[in-house]
Amino acid sequence: MDLRFTAEEAAFRTEARAYLDELLHGEFAEIRGRGGSGDEHAFYDERVAWERRLGADGWTCVGWPREHGGRELPIHLQVIWYEEYARAGGPGRVGHIGEGLIGPTIIHFGSPEQQARFLPKIRSGEELWCQGYSEPNAGSDLANLSLRADLDEASGEWVLNGQKVWTSLAQWSQWCFVLGRTNREAPRHKGISFLLISMDAPGIEIRPIVQITGTSEFNEVFFSDARTPADLVVGGVDNGWRVAMGLLSFERGASTLAQQFSFRRELDEIVATAQCNGRAADPVWRQRLATLHSRLEIMRWNTMRMLTNAHKPELSGEGYISKLYWARLHRDIGEAAVEVRGDAGLLCDDGDDPHSVVRRYNLSASQRLFLFTRSDTIYGGSNQIQRNIIGERALGLPPEPKT
Repeated sequence: MDLRFTAEEAAFRTEARAYLDELLHGEFAEIRGRGGSGDEHAFYDERVAWERRLGADGWTCVGWPREHGGRELPIHLQVIWYEEYARAGGPGRVGHIGEGLIGPTIIHFGSPEQQARFLPKIRSGEELWCQGYSEPNAGSDLANLSLRADLDEASGEWVLNGQKVWTSLAQWSQWCFVLGRTNREAPRHKGISFLLISMDAPGIEIRPIVQITGTSEFNEVFFSDARTPADLVVGGVDNGWRVAMGLLSFERGASTLAQQFSFRRELDEIVATAQCNGRAADPVWRQRLATLHSRLEIMRWNTMRMLTNAHKPELSGEGYISKLYWARLHRDIGEAAVEVRGDAGLLCDDGDDPHSVVRRYNLSASQRLFLFTRSDTIYGGSNQIQRNIIGERALGLPPEPKT
């Protein structure tokens, strides 16, 4: 793994940096740095406009194959793009679930008709997506899901009944990919299908879940005889588990570097605060900041190693530890963001931000970050579940005893 950049790569960096700087200091200046952790509701319409501008200019889906509208950039150029995006203060992307999850899944498992129908509008930012995986009794144990999908042969439609929960961005999405049980006689992993459904379909009810930050990124979604065409099954009927696991592998793509770069920007702000209020001169704080810096560098190198091995069918060691590692790191960055401000960290100081949907809470940016990062060690598989996965799948240890 050689991280030195060639002249061609340096030229691409200059192109990306100039493009982002022009827009984020011009037409889209007000959304620069907004829409991140705990700030998902801010400037939502403006960030949709941003997504569509990126699509129109060819800066979405940069790693997708050219035949599907992408730039087919190699990993090292994708790294540069995501790094420059974070450096410029690019706003939180509203299309990341489409670009990073369902798009690659449809490219790999979808039919030509599904590819032609959905990929162009994901790339252009016209259609946004959410993920229907978790249920009240099927979180970390996803194979325990119970949402029913029954085929109505007379109408040629799947009929969905059940509930999903923790559905990010459902209230703003046009489409959802759903894991549903299509064969209740088959073993748990064998009777599941991966379906696509319009969020405008009759019989879908969305109930926002108010978080401790005062926002509602997550939602409950109820399906009551909601219908979707029979041909909107990706990868074949009863083959949804394989498709779902494939989707999770795409989640380990180059876009994970955007997360690391956003963490770097957050740490840079903490360091700037420490320099302003004198805590940077405190040896205890200097050690704490140096440790966070070192952990971020470890995350960067592990991510690069993981991407280097991304072509292999088996998950690398770096891949197994990735979620556990970054979740703990981000939680500690959130704690430092508040604590570096001392007593002022307890005070709400956002003022009357007209673009805040939680003005009654009046949270500062550091407080929003702190509160949001408490969830990092839970969603996507809690730390405890992640340790079990590492032990059983990476280290080959006996499974945890069932009680």
